[in-house]
Amino acid sequence: MEKNITNHEYKINSIERQKLNGHNSFLVFFTGLSGSGKSTLANALEEKLNKKKVHTYVLDGDNVRRGINKNLGFSPEDRSENNRRIGEISKLFIDAGLVVLAAFVAPYKKDRNFIRETVNSDNFVEVFVNTSLDECEKRDVKGLYKKARAGEIKNMTGISAPYETPENADIEVSHLNTIEESVDIIFQAIKDKLELKINE
Repeated sequence: MEKNITNHEYKINSIERQKLNGHNSFLVFFTGLSGSGKSTLANALEEKLNKKKVHTYVLDGDNVRRGINKNLGFSPEDRSENNRRIGEISKLFIDAGLVVLAAFVAPYKKDRNFIRETVNSDNFVEVFVNTSLDECEKRDVKGLYKKARAGEIKNMTGISAPYETPENADIEVSHLNTIEESVDIIFQAIKDKLELKINE
């Protein structure tokens, strides 16, 4: 199969698209337990960036697992494949000149590292949303923890499946921060990365 695939040299590349958009493109990857606030923060950050004319796209379980990954479950193997595809999608969006905001549990270090390698470490910003299991269970926005405790859901991260905490996340926020505080912390950390430094 691979021997029949050739790379086509397109005349417009990622640098040209970044110039057109007026900013760099990269991936901001939110990881944390279910209910930690990842998607809420990704959406709030997107609003802030949108007001600053930054071209963005949010990826999360709702828009990925309903489409391209709808054939995957929550076994360790399927979780890894889910994250592999997220990495490849993010790579394409970065090439398109967008700032990608991806919000996924991504419980395994190896999968997060794979995504980092896929998009290039220079294009990867890891945000650990450090919300405790107790707090996530109190919120239980989707009722998943209740079902997991009742044995209705298997492979629930934090209950019957592990979550490997990031050791060196680029940014860390928690439920002790307000949404506004967290968004500002993240924005302050990425604002220099947004600036184009391309020789004309």
